[in-house]
Amino acid sequence: MTKCTFLLPLGLAAALALALALAPASSAQQRDMSKVEIKTQPVAGGVHMLVGSGGNIGVSVGPDGILIVDDQFAPLAERIEGALGSLDKGTLKFVLNTHWHGDHTGGNAYFGRKGHIIAQENVRKRLADKSDTPKEALPVLTFENTMSVHFNGEEIRLIHLGPGHTDGDSIVYFTKSGVVHMGDLFFNGKFPFVDLGSGGDVAGLVRNIEAALKMLPPEVKIIPGHGNLGTRADLESYLEMLKLTTATVAKAIAEAKTLEQVKAAGLPEKYKDWGTGFINQSRWLEISYNSLKR
Repeated sequence: MTKCTFLLPLGLAAALALALALAPASSAQQRDMSKVEIKTQPVAGGVHMLVGSGGNIGVSVGPDGILIVDDQFAPLAERIEGALGSLDKGTLKFVLNTHWHGDHTGGNAYFGRKGHIIAQENVRKRLADKSDTPKEALPVLTFENTMSVHFNGEEIRLIHLGPGHTDGDSIVYFTKSGVVHMGDLFFNGKFPFVDLGSGGDVAGLVRNIEAALKMLPPEVKIIPGHGNLGTRADLESYLEMLKLTTATVAKAIAEAKTLEQVKAAGLPEKYKDWGTGFINQSRWLEISYNSLKR
């Protein structure tokens, strides 16, 4: 049953990247973001993608105003606002969070003073559990499974498919434009990070992607949490990678192999390029092993 709640007004390189993504938004202040440029990319209809530092931002502009999906880091908020202004002079009405990580919610405190934040209920719980989260950064509308926002002439569906990257992930489907923002359920062309400490689950991630593919049209355009704008074929390749690599790890676990043995054996050469993001092959094998062994 769907539940909607209204709340009053919300390697070393890999380790560093993950620490920044998982840390409170305020910790991003310690990183020099002075040279980060927010770039805009049209996707379809009134939907655009913003790329800067952190998770990709989805944007809907039109007669009802502006709606954004995720908001990167706090120090970038004014630059993000400037990029939005270059797309449309309308007023920001809604911020949709795909999950709770700081590289997707760091701008919540800034944008939460301007529009209403919406997220799956576990996002609010995890943000509220952090003592340094200001009330303006918390979602004021939460839901359990699904919710629709009717905005700029289309139904925008927020869908929680169960634990995957975290326990509070949502995909955001712009039904008329044929665009979906997958959040960090989808790292385009890269091994993903699965936050086991936040209820993430590798097998659940596979199920999430399978479910998404069943509901999305052939010509859908996909905004990933990280990486370039994608297509259905990109998401299918990602699912194939997830299935084959996790099956390899599951087989090793069934054979009582240790994590060290799994890492030493590695993955087929065709997956070499998937480890060029902030999750390399060794880290992906470790995440998969620890998740599947639970």
